[in-house]
Amino acid sequence: MKNTALTHIHESLGAKMLPFAGYNMPITYEGINAEHETVRNDVGVFDVSHMGEFLLSGPNALALIQKVTSNDASVLTIGRAQYSCLPNNDGGVVDDLIIYKMKEDEYLLVVNASNIEKDWNWISSHNDLGVDMKDLSAEYSLLAIQGPKAVEAMQALSSIDLSAIKYYHFEVADFAGIDDVIISATGYTGSGGFEIYCKNSDAEVIWNKVFEAGAAFGIKPIGLAARDTLRLEMGFCLYGNDISDTTSPLEAGLGWITKFTKEFTNSENLKKQKEAGVTRKLVAFEMQERAVPRHDYEIVDASGNVIGIVTSGTMSPSMNKGIGLGYVTMDNSALESDIYIRIRKKDVAAKVVKLPFYKK
Repeated sequence: MKNTALTHIHESLGAKMLPFAGYNMPITYEGINAEHETVRNDVGVFDVSHMGEFLLSGPNALALIQKVTSNDASVLTIGRAQYSCLPNNDGGVVDDLIIYKMKEDEYLLVVNASNIEKDWNWISSHNDLGVDMKDLSAEYSLLAIQGPKAVEAMQALSSIDLSAIKYYHFEVADFAGIDDVIISATGYTGSGGFEIYCKNSDAEVIWNKVFEAGAAFGIKPIGLAARDTLRLEMGFCLYGNDISDTTSPLEAGLGWITKFTKEFTNSENLKKQKEAGVTRKLVAFEMQERAVPRHDYEIVDASGNVIGIVTSGTMSPSMNKGIGLGYVTMDNSALESDIYIRIRKKDVAAKVVKLPFYKK
């Protein structure tokens, strides 16, 4: 079991620690609902240092990224980031990721913790272009400082104007007395804020200064359980649940990051799928009575026929109702469609709704 540079701090704070993607990670501190509300209303800090970071550089770095990812990275300028995915050869997804253009001919790829080795091997297997690849995952820590008060609370820690960093943009600047920190507005909660990428050796100093600066704003440490409820309220996909090796990006509603203006892994087959139309679709749904949908619960129609499966589900802390994502047949995917979630042999009514669930 791996530890992050901050594991000892989480343990000293009394966090409930559990294994996650091979790391000993804080799941909750004071409870999911309280932590969730802190991020929605104030400011909270996640240690997400288990995420992977690959640095790709050289004159062919963009060409390799274009070959293995579905989005069009050629539109990126220095200081911009892009959400994308790595399609596999079978119509599914190796992983989803964020691509940062650091310099001309230099890109940082941020991948899911559980897929670091898998993604590295996949990208390496396509690197016949002489691109220099470095796996920095074990060297870097990542803090997500999230919430509507994040900018105001953190401004004193940097000489740059944090409010000027637009969504999916970033700066490399000073933060908490440390130079060359990546300050990125690519949050996973829908409540604003930043991700801070730093060397492991600087992580504890930054953590302590973040909490000093945020004390007057009600800052608290937040665990991965609330990270999941926050992202689900926004309808953000989680790899291993809503997208996987067997789900097409088009089925998952990720057509907007699947650009057929270029060739990429399996693009020809995905283009055919788009033209023919998908047979199932990832939809969002709300329970019509008090019940909690869970991963892998069956979705059925009014006659009890199985029409799909729940990929993510929870009791929404912000809305106090059961919400979820799941794949259903196209006939049952339209907004306002009545569907049913099979919970302990009982079919409980739900309705297909538009994302996000949580509206500020």
